[in-house]
Amino acid sequence: MLDLLERLDADSSDIGLMVALFDTLRPKRAGDGKAAAAHVRTLTQLLKGNPQHALKLREYARNIIAARRHSSLYTDIGVLSNDGFFSELKTRIAYRILPPALGDDYLSDALDQIVYRRSDHVWMAAVPAADWLALVDVVCRAGQRAAAPPVDNIMLPGLLEAIRTLSYRVCAIGLEPRLTNFHTEMETYASPFMVQNREVNAYLDAYQQRLAGEAGGMDDARHLLVMLEQCDSVIGKIRRKALSQGTSIALTYLLVTLTQSLDRLRKLLFLVDVHQPGEQHDAARRQAAIDLALELIKAHNHKYLVRDLLRDNVDLLARNVTENASHTGEHYVADSRRQLGSMFLSSAGAGLVIGFMALFKILMSYLRAAPLVEAFLFSMNYSLGFMFIHVLHFTVATKQPAMTASRIAAGLHSQDGRNIDIDSMADLCARVIRTQIMAVLGNLVVCIPTAYLIALAWPYLTGHHLVSPDKAMHLLHDIDPIHAPTLLYAAIAGVCLFVAGLISGYYDNKALYTRWGRRIAQLRGARWLLGPARLARLGVYLENNLGGLMGNFYFGVLLGVMPLLGFLLGLPLDIRHVTFSSANFATAIVGLEHNVGWELVVTSVAGFLSIGMVNLLVSFGLALWVALRSRQVRFRHGWKLLKALGRRFRQAPIAFFFFEKG
Repeated sequence: MLDLLERLDADSSDIGLMVALFDTLRPKRAGDGKAAAAHVRTLTQLLKGNPQHALKLREYARNIIAARRHSSLYTDIGVLSNDGFFSELKTRIAYRILPPALGDDYLSDALDQIVYRRSDHVWMAAVPAADWLALVDVVCRAGQRAAAPPVDNIMLPGLLEAIRTLSYRVCAIGLEPRLTNFHTEMETYASPFMVQNREVNAYLDAYQQRLAGEAGGMDDARHLLVMLEQCDSVIGKIRRKALSQGTSIALTYLLVTLTQSLDRLRKLLFLVDVHQPGEQHDAARRQAAIDLALELIKAHNHKYLVRDLLRDNVDLLARNVTENASHTGEHYVADSRRQLGSMFLSSAGAGLVIGFMALFKILMSYLRAAPLVEAFLFSMNYSLGFMFIHVLHFTVATKQPAMTASRIAAGLHSQDGRNIDIDSMADLCARVIRTQIMAVLGNLVVCIPTAYLIALAWPYLTGHHLVSPDKAMHLLHDIDPIHAPTLLYAAIAGVCLFVAGLISGYYDNKALYTRWGRRIAQLRGARWLLGPARLARLGVYLENNLGGLMGNFYFGVLLGVMPLLGFLLGLPLDIRHVTFSSANFATAIVGLEHNVGWELVVTSVAGFLSIGMVNLLVSFGLALWVALRSRQVRFRHGWKLLKALGRRFRQAPIAFFFFEKG
């Protein structure tokens, strides 16, 4: 380190020595904050002991900054560009593979060369701010006498230029048609995004006059902060409106960009404000400068990370998707015995339909079609069957978890989990469990007899059993939880259920955002064919049910295609669904003419019940994880919730599972 200080050239602007100096500060492990702090303190002591080295380092650093434009460092790093989500995603992927060329014109490029390791922000943040400030003070005050005038702030012009640039960007984004069309109040009243731009320009013009020594009044930045708060208020209204009217990736991206730009604008205004003198304010501003520097370094280290882009945007979009799913999930939670009975009847109707779907799948397997054709036939059998169940307002038990998980997450109002009513959450979870059990029972109680009766009637219609003994044994082997990868396949089906829930929420969001009902009502040909009233009802139905229909369609496609993917890739990919497995069990018993040992019966029944349990747990766990993540909720009271559920079970075990008290 001392050797590097000896080699410093006060007249040079070459970045090489600065890179080498930072290499001496960097610890061997990024997480070793003690070593990093020790290195910074060592450098500070060396500079204190030799003011000439400190003076040369100051002039050298000023040359590097003066030779490069640095306003883009404040406006671009840590703030999404205006290119749009997919353009930004493509750029980040491309730059992760082949980084852009670095030049000597911009300070951000110099930063790229100095803190080139992606983990540099870790050890720099671990160094106490007081140590960084001590190092900065030694360098900046080198060679100054007590009565000497302060050195010009070389960073100030770049900060002021960045403030103006960010203000213009906020104004431009705030006038985007996607925002103004979604929030029409901005066209009726004065847009706060335009007002803040006028105020910022007036503030900066007065600031320049002050720097030039011209007389004239200059207000502080507090009135600008009020304008920025009004912009935040509009963003909040748009986000709340999006929860009920849907959103898009483009709109979400704009909101994230606006929020980041306003946050950065606030921080820069605080740094340049000169109307709050005093040691306390100076200390706060010095701390803010260190915080901003560390924030810029972290953002610079992460600027090509795809994960951060997805986190900033997809979480907001997922919030809307799961919010729509949570509204749907309210219909899957019974609050009374009457609703519980309705759920049983609804799921019983689905069991009847699935009994015939299992029949059609067995018949399709006899066609011996090519794998791709067979996958298509199986997919259409699943998809059309599940869509038919949805149209008839029946319920498939395994479709519930993706919806009820979002409903539970919607009940977690506190982001830190501290203000959650555990008893209310336990009551909600108990109702979800009770409703889920009733739905499973409704499916199985009707699905198994339906498949059994079809298999019994088949010889009278065709002269032979629906399945041969070999086929029957194959069906029973498929649901064997011990000697076959049945539970793995059940988990894959649970993942498919989870994905179908996300798809359902996505299309519900899309139908709301794009106003499907109005668009369908405007179809001239359909209006002539159906009439305005019927077409309007069709539009309302599709807008309210598009998510359910598309979720069921894609769920069927996933179930039908998964075995084909396993065949093509040579991987153990297949699905096991509780209702189809139970129907296959009943069909196989008839195909074997009831010549089945009790051990095989017990194993098969345990098989399709365990399949159902894995289906539900996997889909519910994944859906709850996404719902909590989308709301940025960290729920840390799981043990208290489990104890509350256990207490309810001990007090009334029958009521816990089957019916409400009273």
